[in-house]
Amino acid sequence: MIATALIDCGDLCGESPRWDAETQTLYWTDASGKKLHMYSWQSGRHEVILDGFEVNGFAVDAGGGLVLASCSGIWIWRQGGMPIQLASHFGNIEMRVNDCTADPQGRLIVGSNFYSPNGEYQLGKLLLVDLDGSVRMLDEGFHLANGMAFSPNAEILYFADSIVRRIYCYAYDAAAGQASTRKVFAILEGDAGLPDGLAVDAEGFVWCAEWYGSRITRFDPDGKVERRISLPAKQISSLTFGGPELTDIFVTSAATSEPMPAMPPGYDPQTGYFGGALFHINVGIAGKQEFKTALNAGMER
Repeated sequence: MIATALIDCGDLCGESPRWDAETQTLYWTDASGKKLHMYSWQSGRHEVILDGFEVNGFAVDAGGGLVLASCSGIWIWRQGGMPIQLASHFGNIEMRVNDCTADPQGRLIVGSNFYSPNGEYQLGKLLLVDLDGSVRMLDEGFHLANGMAFSPNAEILYFADSIVRRIYCYAYDAAAGQASTRKVFAILEGDAGLPDGLAVDAEGFVWCAEWYGSRITRFDPDGKVERRISLPAKQISSLTFGGPELTDIFVTSAATSEPMPAMPPGYDPQTGYFGGALFHINVGIAGKQEFKTALNAGMER
């Protein structure tokens, strides 16, 4: 199975691919390059739809447009306009947020990101943005919040903390918007990459992009490695399922080398191809449709 570069924009930090099944459109961001991309499956057309605005993660909104997460908080954006800020603080703490996902009720779950290699940082939180824009905490104590995804029945929320190399799972109550009983789902060993973006397929297997690992890994529902697929880039950041049958996998990568103390032994941060392309592969496994936020509708009420 060979992954091919579908589009190579030289993304400095490609991240957060999202598939909109209704429009057969793929979105992804270059967080460091401050560009938001769109690719139409039907026409094959690619364009930058938002330029000069930092987007670390986002979700497609059912009311139109996207809900954006950045180091300055949460924003709502409709194509053709400017982003409108929805939340900037949780209490007196700045919402420097990274990856995110929508829950079944249309809320947004985000992880705050305060990682500093010298250890002088405040541990991050797992936060929930409700339909009216209010923010509350689901959990705390994280080093580098990253990928999030739900099980097919939406009763399990998966969440990656890259620095401790762990993917956690929670029991999730969609009606109440509550995550409980945090458990370790999987630990990536020291010679593997760091767990970054996550996706869950229709069979309930968890897929993880390995930053520094040049691969994506599929875990069974018990957290055991089922398969690994190599890609020709060192910094693989995230992935999503899409395409007409949801069997196409789109994988983002990052061109700018970002060395950290958490690098696996022997990793070379100076030479080689780090990334920048959007990769594509189809292994015949179907994903599931991701939830959409409903924050636009919530604000209008």
